[in-house]
Amino acid sequence: MQERPRKIFFSGIGGSGMSAIACFMAEKGHAVAGSDRTFDANHGNPLRKAMIAKGIRIVQQNGSGIEKDIDLAVFSTAVEPTVPECAEAKKLGIPIKSRPQYLTEITSSYRTIAVTGTSGKSTASGMLAFLMTRLGLDPNFIGGGRVKQFKTASSPGNCITGESDTLVIEACESDGTIVHYRPEHSIILNLALDHNPVEKTAGMFATLMNNTRSKILINNDDENLRKLNSNKAITFSIHAPSEYRAAAIRYDPFSTVFAVKNTEFCLNLPGTHNLYNAVACIAMLSELGIELDTVASVLHEFQGIDRRFDVHLNDRGYLVLDDYAHNPHKIASLMATVRQFREKICYLFQPHGYGPTRMMRREYVETFIENLRASDHLVLLPIFYAGGDVRKDISSNDLADEIKAGGKSVEPAEKRSDVIDRVGKFKTYVVFGARDESLSDFADAISAMLTSKF
Repeated sequence: MQERPRKIFFSGIGGSGMSAIACFMAEKGHAVAGSDRTFDANHGNPLRKAMIAKGIRIVQQNGSGIEKDIDLAVFSTAVEPTVPECAEAKKLGIPIKSRPQYLTEITSSYRTIAVTGTSGKSTASGMLAFLMTRLGLDPNFIGGGRVKQFKTASSPGNCITGESDTLVIEACESDGTIVHYRPEHSIILNLALDHNPVEKTAGMFATLMNNTRSKILINNDDENLRKLNSNKAITFSIHAPSEYRAAAIRYDPFSTVFAVKNTEFCLNLPGTHNLYNAVACIAMLSELGIELDTVASVLHEFQGIDRRFDVHLNDRGYLVLDDYAHNPHKIASLMATVRQFREKICYLFQPHGYGPTRMMRREYVETFIENLRASDHLVLLPIFYAGGDVRKDISSNDLADEIKAGGKSVEPAEKRSDVIDRVGKFKTYVVFGARDESLSDFADAISAMLTSKF
């Protein structure tokens, strides 16, 4: 994006999507400042430290950071319009955009590759950006998940700036603004219930396909996506016939070996869900003219995204994992992956908000009833609350009652310390849930307790 340096303020700068755009614009030479209530509560937050190291000015979310010489104020969709910063920006006549509106504006200046789907888009977009970087294509990247190999002391890892005119983005459908993107190419990984009903998301994906100028890659194994498929789409798959189909698959506990068009690949991430992500990236790179054996030479280097099947302990029979899984599809994929190589698992799930829990209540219950074995146990932590106005008319206890009625071993836990005190009954612990970075600390605490019992 070639433009004069601007002064940009981001309200809710700590969010995954906001932090990526803020860091991206700072690296492009703009003066960036921002606020976040999470940072107000914790000045030691690692993301806050990384942003300050990058030169981003972090202020309190009280309106004091809105100054009259600001060129643009960008607001997270998670920030209420009643915050003082919004009122101050309006008072001073500063142009205001939402995060999705601003990302749409940025994408219009690049040959954008939009990676979407109700699951996997953080990993697939990060994987694609990493592979393009290793292959010398010098891409730009704005994602949600933090690519482990992109992280530095001054970068959270969810963006990179390159000299090419290509921009890889994680195109999230949650707020509906995906319909405004006009990408060069698109990847659609899957379609299931998440932020919106399936029918509504399907309509958004169909619009994205119509707005895509060139190549559209679509998962031919996904029943919901097959209804959207068109003659101009290029398909990838594991099971159904497609242009790019994975074959000769061997799933190992922490890696996957497979072949596409007789070229062998090794992915150092486990599970069918990650195999789909990899095949999608391989297909896109091949369509861009990269030889398959060239892609195979670097795929094994990709280490993944923070909080996606992160191993916190793997010693003396004990295993502790941390994962971002939060919707029914992601949870089912996570559980299917772990149960392939571990028996008697203790799952610890924190629902990521009252609204999402209310909307997906039935599907949550069905997913756990279907995937929990007799030897497994589920602990439901209190619903994560990030602040703001919200109806608190549902709880983890409600989910637990229905799952228990389905004949499964489950309990709600009011405090994490209650769980820590009883660690040791199981040898495998899987912590999962979205938005709350402290879940990684929880996994560390479980690991430390297990280590002390060795």
